[in-house]
Amino acid sequence: MGAETIQAIILIIIGLVILLVAGDLLVRGAVGLAAALRIPALIISLTIVAFGTSAPELVVTIQAVLAGSDGIALGNIIGSNIANVFLVLGLPAIIYPITTNVPGLRRHAVMMMLATAAFCGAAYFNGSINTTIGAALFAGIVAYVGYMWFRASHGGKEPVIDDVDEYLETTSISAKTMMFLAAGLIGLPLGAHLLVANGAEMAANLGVRDELVGLTIVAFGTSLPELATVAAAALHKKSDVAIGGIIGSNIFNLLAVGGAAGLAGTAYFDPASLRVDIPVMIIAALFLSAYVLTRRDIGRITGVFIFGAYIGFIIALAKLAGGA
Repeated sequence: MGAETIQAIILIIIGLVILLVAGDLLVRGAVGLAAALRIPALIISLTIVAFGTSAPELVVTIQAVLAGSDGIALGNIIGSNIANVFLVLGLPAIIYPITTNVPGLRRHAVMMMLATAAFCGAAYFNGSINTTIGAALFAGIVAYVGYMWFRASHGGKEPVIDDVDEYLETTSISAKTMMFLAAGLIGLPLGAHLLVANGAEMAANLGVRDELVGLTIVAFGTSLPELATVAAAALHKKSDVAIGGIIGSNIFNLLAVGGAAGLAGTAYFDPASLRVDIPVMIIAALFLSAYVLTRRDIGRITGVFIFGAYIGFIIALAKLAGGA
């Protein structure tokens, strides 16, 4: 491994750290500003928190498409959804079984399958996500958020909605709020630039496709907050509060981030991605939906199995890259 590749890896890691910190600060600042303006908590949760927590993925995807690194953009979406199921649920399940018997969760699992079908339809029938498909996907997330707002405003329980209090630092417009906002708005594009530029350079130096960077380093890095949340919930034996967030994250990745990829330009799927990566994402979505629809707990043995499946997937990618 040459010095240029090592430097690219270091800058990718720095970019990921900046992305994650900036994304969190942006959400906290925006939530504080919205609360100070007396915007209802439900609206804050469904818009600022929902979209803000996906801001790292959104910004990376947009910058990657604009830079012509379609593989990083689409690999990030596919890899994040795989990691969310096999890694983010698998590892904590080894600590404590994760229950899927959560009120209202099954309809969101159905929505996740519909979003997966729409994304995969674009991949296999069009070979790309263009402006029209991107607009359709983004319209899907708007409709989904509107549906949740309607149900939640009428007293319905929505397990995929994050608690605003988790991000609320202050209810007044303070210097801290504005600093958080500024740091988030500056840090997100900076971190995304470091990640995309050096991810593409690393792929070129190693002679592998861009998707591998998106599927592994980028997807793993952007899934770290979800992993920390679910692991903490498992340690406190409150795993039921975490699984809704995973399903919601997968839906946002496919519709909001996937839609952003098309709205930013045309993102093309690599043939290897159609053969390997997307089928694994479909299996992950089917696996999770099957457990939710039948209300079966994800126990320790299952956790070991799916965590092992994730490790196997990464090893398989490494071997495919080595043979490229």
